[in-house]
Amino acid sequence: MDRVEIAALMNHYFATVARSLESIAAQEIERLGASQVRPDFAGVHFVGDKATLYRVNLWARTIFRVLVPLREFYCPNADILYREVQKISWDKYLQSHNTLAVSCTGGNQKLNHTHFTALQVKNAIVDQQRRKFGQRSTIAPQNPDLLVNVHIQQQRCILSLDSSGTSLHRRGYHPAMGAAPLKETLAAALLEIADWNTSLPFLDPLCGSGTLPIEAGLKALNIAPGLWRQKFGFESFPDFDQELWQQLLTQAKKERLQQLKAPIWGSDRDAEVLTQARSNSERCGLEHQLQFSQTELAQLEAPAGCGTIVCNPPYGERLGVARELGALYKMLGDIFKQRFKGWTAFILTGNKELAKQVGLRTSARFRVYNGAIACTLLKYELY
Repeated sequence: MDRVEIAALMNHYFATVARSLESIAAQEIERLGASQVRPDFAGVHFVGDKATLYRVNLWARTIFRVLVPLREFYCPNADILYREVQKISWDKYLQSHNTLAVSCTGGNQKLNHTHFTALQVKNAIVDQQRRKFGQRSTIAPQNPDLLVNVHIQQQRCILSLDSSGTSLHRRGYHPAMGAAPLKETLAAALLEIADWNTSLPFLDPLCGSGTLPIEAGLKALNIAPGLWRQKFGFESFPDFDQELWQQLLTQAKKERLQQLKAPIWGSDRDAEVLTQARSNSERCGLEHQLQFSQTELAQLEAPAGCGTIVCNPPYGERLGVARELGALYKMLGDIFKQRFKGWTAFILTGNKELAKQVGLRTSARFRVYNGAIACTLLKYELY
């Protein structure tokens, strides 16, 4: 196969990611075999073949979805948007018996409502279908055969196919959630930022429904996070390669390790959320690997001589009241200092005043976003 033929098999993709995690996601995508990897605002551009597209969807722990750009064009208003969308031959990607949905992000002065913009794109597609074939696709907001993404930025529009379907943070193991759950993608990113060595013990003393210990378990056992998903968007693409996909799935299952190198613990005072955590770990086959215990923070003791702590205590935005949480943060600092010598601890917080209550000197600070909340991951070396 010559270089021209190889180039024809390559495609440009865009992975969407939470703000502040672009460089972490770029490193991960590069490890998965992509080329020309380039971080951008809330996303990462990369190039690869079909196997790369499938592999990134299956294995990436820190991204939301992978878009396949179709066209980029000048788009100041709704009329031009409709006309430009109709220039695409949609029967290459969609038949009238397939279901369709359109999502929209961004906007400009004339296209300032995402629902309206999505509706314009949907109308342009189904009107073309009616004109060509006398039939049109049914709109299915949940789990469509084809999900089209439209992104408006200033006077430009990028139209893409969504190869992921539902967001990749929805691993499939997490139907049971705590009151303020941490997204799986952010939990995985925190483990990367913390540079956690899977040969070291891991503890989350405020584990809630178990997202951090579970993501730690998936990482430590080299388990692809996409293995529990029912379906990916690319499985409905006309050029879907079933044989290639099965090879990648088989390979992923073979690469799973059977035993942790070091224990992973999660504890919480709330018996109900621990029941959720155990249920979630069971859904991804980690019930015999992770250790969950009901423990009051005041009774917490170091379960080993060294290790890594990562925790996400409430910070008053959604759970609790900020001024009532100061005692919790002070207790965290006291317990880490007195009982966890030899460990490295990380606390994610969205409240600077609460962070001061920990009372320990940070060795590093990392800016991250938990949804729309600007947070800091604080690192403490405990000697």
